[in-house]
Amino acid sequence: QCHGIIYPSKGTSAQFLAINFTNKTSTIFSRQPNRIKPLCLQQSIETSLRQERFAKAHILLMDYRVFLSLSLCFLSLFPDLSYSDIQFPGRLGDKKTQGSVIRMTTGASSALVDSSRATQLSWHPRAFIYRGFLTDEECDHLINLAKDKLEKSMVADNESGKSIMSEVRTSSGMFLGRAQDEVVAGIEARIAAWTFLPAENGEPIQILHYEHGEKYEPHFDYFHDKVNQEMGGHRVATVLMYLSSVERGGETIFPNSEATETQSKDDNSSDCAKNGYSVKPYKGDALLFFSLHPDATTDSLSLHGSCPVIEGEKWSATKWIHVRSFEKPVKQANSDCVDLDVNCPRWAAAGECKKNPLYMVGTEFATGYCRKSCNACSS
Repeated sequence: QCHGIIYPSKGTSAQFLAINFTNKTSTIFSRQPNRIKPLCLQQSIETSLRQERFAKAHILLMDYRVFLSLSLCFLSLFPDLSYSDIQFPGRLGDKKTQGSVIRMTTGASSALVDSSRATQLSWHPRAFIYRGFLTDEECDHLINLAKDKLEKSMVADNESGKSIMSEVRTSSGMFLGRAQDEVVAGIEARIAAWTFLPAENGEPIQILHYEHGEKYEPHFDYFHDKVNQEMGGHRVATVLMYLSSVERGGETIFPNSEATETQSKDDNSSDCAKNGYSVKPYKGDALLFFSLHPDATTDSLSLHGSCPVIEGEKWSATKWIHVRSFEKPVKQANSDCVDLDVNCPRWAAAGECKKNPLYMVGTEFATGYCRKSCNACSS
């Protein structure tokens, strides 16, 4: 049975490039009989070309080597995909679902993602809004879990990596336990399904409360210190869920966003929100943005902050997602010079050590997955 994955695009050239990508990577998938079948992907794209359904997202026009690198990253992020049942119902003509709902089932977790509710806000930085990601009941539940446990919010020191007090962040907050209850576990599974990033790469959800005048000055979610980067590497993505609407103020702002000039501001926008691309908090919405480029380099355009609350109060929940498992810190010692994937020797033989050094070898801040096969270990 075909498990069709469709990569939508506005341009026909991109659609055929996606098919070309499928052909280029077919040798990888063909050795994994239980994984997604490339032929099915090609058939899905061709079918959708005929039905003219490519209107909701973009495909990057890249050299096939970049696509190959991305496919290798996909396999490394989902090593147990062959044991999962990933279904994309209705995407090829199911009139009941209109192709909008995706159910991802991995192990014991299941989550529904309605792609029709997600909208791209910006490509520089990459930012998306999902309307109604949480129900009112889920929002209230998260607030109730945190209400009596709030403490002064802290920031990571750029040198030591330790959490310190700072006037740049004046909110209060607390961390939930991972999968603390059924509601929290369901939300975490939904985040993994929407972002296509493993749940284990995420930090526990942090609940934040902003009262009148409280804010978080513009900052980056990726790290400047080496200590925090050993815990799963850089934060690659952030999912910011709004647990309450704010009467005035409290916007999330991206001062460096290239979409700033094209966004119109209404009279209800705060002065802070006028200094960049802003997202107004509405209860249940979720904002996803990436702090790293697709090539794993840091994105300076991802600078963001929380504007001061002027009227009302603001509740939010944040899930930071790292480039690798947050549960298993990576040691940098030479004695641990190993391959972290069984496919490393084959990838190294194919020249990926030079073509994709960030993933294969790593940097001074983060260890690569195939250092042994790439002969990157110090003697």
